[in-house]
Amino acid sequence: MNNEVKTGTTATPSTLPLKPMGKVLAITSGKGGVGKTFVSANLAAALAKRGQRVLVLDADLGLANLDVVLNLYPKITLHDVFTGKARLEEAIVKAPGGFSVLLAGSGMVEYSRLTPKVREDFLAIMNELVPRYDVVLLDTGAGISDVVLFAVSLASEVLVVATPEPTSLTDAYATIKVLVGQQKRNTIRMVINQTARLGDGRAITVQLQQVLDRFVTTDKVRLIHLADIPADPSVRQAVMRRQLLLQTTPGCPAALAISQLAMKLEETVIPKAK
Repeated sequence: MNNEVKTGTTATPSTLPLKPMGKVLAITSGKGGVGKTFVSANLAAALAKRGQRVLVLDADLGLANLDVVLNLYPKITLHDVFTGKARLEEAIVKAPGGFSVLLAGSGMVEYSRLTPKVREDFLAIMNELVPRYDVVLLDTGAGISDVVLFAVSLASEVLVVATPEPTSLTDAYATIKVLVGQQKRNTIRMVINQTARLGDGRAITVQLQQVLDRFVTTDKVRLIHLADIPADPSVRQAVMRRQLLLQTTPGCPAALAISQLAMKLEETVIPKAK
């Protein structure tokens, strides 16, 4: 098995999807430390609570930490599937909150670069996963590495998580600029985390839109403000306990904001089940 993944079927480049998949949402960010994985995990729980069959794939192949956020200790990870040591079904585990996860495992150095094998292995996994769920969330790495951009390219919708800090916004702008230029995206959805006041996120999104309109002249992109997640002490408490916010304090402001985000996504971008 050179360029083939032991997932139960034989994968060949001609049978693999090479365009964005309708049920796949990429959650990404320009820099680390903005709460991207926290948003991914709790959003999955909120969508599952609304009756969606959800899987979160830890697509941060080099520095995965979804297992830490969810307090999971998987014996089998995506690395074992990629190397043919396990089948895909064995690596999918049930997470607290009623959704499924496929964990990458930390320190996958050989998967930190987008080699032809990494590309083909990842596509084969996605080809098997997507038909099984209503929604697949890709919790990508931060920044604009080739692995991150490849993972994002498989998603029909992109959620960029940022905070009001200038460094976060600068990196968010750089990421959006690359997604527009390389992937020809004309719509990017924004989630602004750790906001101090109601309306801050919308104002930030408007500012970013103005900068893009001014400096990105070759392609037009529309930023859609999806949610503000307010700064909330309950978030830190849940993260330190390695628990989902939606389970520990579902009525706190940040949890309510994530629940509203799930409802908005369900109403606007998640394909209706036939």
